[in-house]
Parts: sequence; C-alpha cells; structure tokens
Amino acid sequence: MRLLPIEFAKPGDFLAKTIFDNDGRILLREGVALTVFYLARIKHLQIYSIYISDEYNEAEIEDVIKPELRQHAIKAIKEAFYSFEKYSLYSTNTRVDEKKVSKEKRNYFESIGSIAKDIIDEIISKKNIMINLVDIKSMDNYTYQHSVNVAVLSLVLGVQLQLNQNELYTLCIGALLHDIGKTLIPKQIILKPGPLTDEEYKTVKEHTTKGYNFLKGCLEIPAPARIVALQHHEKINGYGYPDNIKSKSINRFARIVAIADVYDALTSDRPYSKAMCPNDAVEYIFSHGDTQFDYEMVKVFSKAVVPYPPGTLVKLSTGDVGVVIAVLPNFALRPQVKIIKKGIKSNSNEIGTIISLVSQLDIVIRNIEFAV
Repeated sequence: MRLLPIEFAKPGDFLAKTIFDNDGRILLREGVALTVFYLARIKHLQIYSIYISDEYNEAEIEDVIKPELRQHAIKAIKEAFYSFEKYSLYSTNTRVDEKKVSKEKRNYFESIGSIAKDIIDEIISKKNIMINLVDIKSMDNYTYQHSVNVAVLSLVLGVQLQLNQNELYTLCIGALLHDIGKTLIPKQIILKPGPLTDEEYKTVKEHTTKGYNFLKGCLEIPAPARIVALQHHEKINGYGYPDNIKSKSINRFARIVAIADVYDALTSDRPYSKAMCPNDAVEYIFSHGDTQFDYEMVKVFSKAVVPYPPGTLVKLSTGDVGVVIAVLPNFALRPQVKIIKKGIKSNSNEIGTIISLVSQLDIVIRNIEFAV
C-alpha cells in the first residue's frame, strides 16, 4: 500500500483505501482494479492522490481512527457547519424563534461532543500511536475533512504531551471547530481554485475572529476550545494573526492545533498546489520551530510522524531505488529499505538487498519516487 499522485495511477492498479463521495457514501471500495472510467471519476471529484497496492507492497497501513468513525465525524462536522452558516443569517431576521435556534445549536454541539469522545477513546486505546497515513481529501469536502484530520493529529500530539482526558476533550472540540469561522466567509473566496489576492487573503484571515465571536456565546463549548478558533494562526514570534500575540501568551491548545493545521494543509492536494510529501512537511514545520510554532511541541510531533511509511518508494544516495519495508520506533527518518532497482554508482546495491539506514549512516534518502 502506497500513496500515489493520481497522474501516476494506471488502469490495472488495485485501490488500497476506500474512496468516499462528497456525501460519505462509498464510491470505490478498496481492492477494486482501477479502470480508465474509475480514474476519470476520481479526478472528477478533484481527488488528486490515492492509495494503491502493487507488487512492491501489499500490506495495509492502519489509519489512526477507523474509516467508519472518520466518515461519521466528517458528516457531523459538515451538517453542523451548514447549520452554523444558516444561524449566522438568522441574526438579521427579527422573526426567528430564538429558543428553537438555540436548541438546534445545542443539539449540534452535543453531537460534536459525542464525536470528540469517540475519537479520543479510539486514539487512547492504542499504544505508541504513529501518524503514518495521509488523509485523502476531495476539494468540495476539504474544510470538513481537514477539520476532522486536524482533530486527530492534535490528539496524537496531545497524547504524546501527556494531556489528561478532560484536556484531550477540550483540545478535540477546539480542533474540530477551529475553522468554523470559514462558514462566515464568502464561498467564492474559500473555494477559489487559485491563489488569493491580498484583499481576499485579508478577508479569509477574518475567519478567526468571526469564528470566535460565533462561539463565545455558546456555553456548551469549553472556553479554551473557543480560544483555539481565535488563536490557531498566531505565531510564536508574534507575527501571526489576529492579535500578533507571541510565545506562551498563545493558548496551549491553539499552539497544538497550529502544528496539526499546517501539517494537514501541507500534505493535502489543492487545485493550485500539490501536496508535500510527509517528510517535507515535517521538515517545514521543524524549520519553523521557535518562529511559527512551539519548538518543544514540534520536537514531540516530529517523533509521532512516519515520513516514509512502509510501501513508500525512495531513491537513495547510492542511486538505488528501494521500497520501505519497516520503520523502527524513534528512527522514522532511517527506515529499512529493500532495493528494487540498482543504481549505476560504484556503491550501488544488488536488487533484493535489505538496507537498514539506522546502521548504514553513510546512506540517506534523497527523495520519494512514484514510478520505477
């Protein structure tokens, strides 16, 4: 099982991870042989990467949470965000039954709280949990899929930071709702298939204050979780937004969500920007520790991410191409690699050779390959 940009997929490849449509229904189930029609359908949904099984690695990579729970969470967030957008319009309508609206909002927040508890229970039930799977997103559902994935990533970091159960709950709620303010930003800007103008970017930045202002009257949401919506774009050096606060003045949960938010965004495909490979995303976050992110949190997060999951094809400094077959705890950047294509350098290895990069420190991974 390996992640593959859609342009490298070909008829006859076997899908290794189920693809869902924008309503959470199964579009293509794992194990199906891809055809020209299926590939066209995937591209139509603006899904730019998929997982396949091939002769190099047929092993399944386990997601942090079960696919059923992920889809249930995405659906709940999608429904809630649609309703929140509707509620924002109610404020200008004097004929609205405020008690009815308040009850509906409370029901949605209770639903999100229930989802948060389910995600937490699943994550803390696993030992030595690692992030080794990039969540595949469609453009239409990006905001909702992103919200759920940021919650999952934040919780993995929160567990590593030894947060207690109540803290994890608050963190999860904050992460699930961190982008709620985007429901109050014009859709033509949020869904724009290209880079934003300066004026459009200024409008998008308002989602932090709009989201917080919407949530601050919702007593069902823990106060620190509401702060996450406001502060998740603040930076440690004080050059973030909306208030340019710095360092420990930024809420602890917001500092966690900031890392998860950027990692998920970097590893996600967009119409105008190809996804980064996990190793490059980790490198970006690490290089911005103590400027953009909390450096101590970055160090913990980097140990929880598997940049080269089993099944990844990599090119080595020897010129060889190999497939990652195992990742050792605490040595995620130095996996075991089986050579599948011999390089032309004098120190190249024979096909079938297994190299442990933990032991052979003179060999490094140069880049990820998608075709041999």
